[in-house]
Amino acid sequence: MICFRRKTYLATGLCLVAFASMLTVSYHRIQKYSQLPKIVGEKGKQLCRREVTNNSISVLKDTNALVIAPYFDNREEKLTRIIAIVHHEKVKEHYCWFCCLAKDEVYISKVVINIHSDRFGFPFAVADMVCVEPANCEPRYVALHPFPKGDINLLPWFEIKNRKFETSPVEFTVCISTMFGDYNNVLQFIQSMEMYKLLGMQKVVVYKNSCSQLMERVLDFYVAEGTLEIVPWPITSYLNVSTQWRSRDDGTQIGYYGQIAALNDCVYRNMYRSRYVLLNDVDEIILPINHTNWKTMMESLEEQNPEDGVFLFESYVFPNTVFTSNSASIPSWNMVPGVNILHHVLREPDRKEVFNPRKMIVNPRKVIQTSVHSVLQAFGDSVKVPMDVAMVYHCRTPLQRSLSRKYLIRDTTLWRYNSSLISKVNQVLQNIPLSLEKR
Repeated sequence: MICFRRKTYLATGLCLVAFASMLTVSYHRIQKYSQLPKIVGEKGKQLCRREVTNNSISVLKDTNALVIAPYFDNREEKLTRIIAIVHHEKVKEHYCWFCCLAKDEVYISKVVINIHSDRFGFPFAVADMVCVEPANCEPRYVALHPFPKGDINLLPWFEIKNRKFETSPVEFTVCISTMFGDYNNVLQFIQSMEMYKLLGMQKVVVYKNSCSQLMERVLDFYVAEGTLEIVPWPITSYLNVSTQWRSRDDGTQIGYYGQIAALNDCVYRNMYRSRYVLLNDVDEIILPINHTNWKTMMESLEEQNPEDGVFLFESYVFPNTVFTSNSASIPSWNMVPGVNILHHVLREPDRKEVFNPRKMIVNPRKVIQTSVHSVLQAFGDSVKVPMDVAMVYHCRTPLQRSLSRKYLIRDTTLWRYNSSLISKVNQVLQNIPLSLEKR
């Protein structure tokens, strides 16, 4: 910082204040990760146990914390960032115990707990448990301990992901969270998967709590095909979950089956595996208006916003209770459980006085923390994409239940893909051993 000379003491004072502020910021930044790693034990004692937990959710006993996964994050400093769920008042102090296999040494670093701001009244919230890594090794494993000293043999070890970057990342990955309640909307799921492919998707990640047996067969098909990754999500084994996004003081501990935790994990899981990540529900499709696919749309958006990595798309409800007959009626589809999105091209009008939630396409390398409808922390700004560029087609139960059909807006953008979508869905149904009896 340069302070130019002025004839008044005021300018000098401002320079001193600014300089002091810089020192204060630097001091707090150093203090934030001031716990330097230190060696525990001696060489040759086989301190690093290699039994690593593979659970997608792990409970830390007596600490009011659940661990999802640790990720290497060197975007600002050489850190391990652990995605976790914690009680916002009762979470305890923790320490990272880093395993350096090459030297068979363990280093300890104090955890900084950053609780995400979007908690929506529930006692448990998503948190980043962040530790500075040792400077002289690349630890592959980390354990969390409530004390800087203790018995290392009692600790669960976690592999630190993202240590190695993918050399050939895919272009688009869709994150779906969370599948619960014995989900059985088979037809709409298949239609969404095939629409995602037509638009440019190479990978979908589903955080699955529960679904029907019929839906399991569909998931198995897409896993075998290589387009679907299933992350088990047994959050109901640890917390009393709500199907609502906001707390109603009914004893539930976290909202919407831990959706925000799953979304944050999906961003970091795909940080170096995918150029873009889409964060939306399975009944939502980010639908280009003046482009035919996501690739050309994102090329245009990035050209206009080269420094930004978060793109927000307005959501519009297409009520699945209001039908439009068309040539896309396929008799065999009537035997498959679920909604046929091609019958629903009437959307509810936007209400200016009501918040219109958005869904996102993000560059995961620019996201630090995300919520459902916006990012909480990121490198760069968020871009609100105009509806004439793209929108979120959301086929669900109506929000404006008393609205007459005559006030709904006919929007047939989806029908541009009719021919291709019908062909793709038929191919899938021919290859999945579905029992076509209504359930």
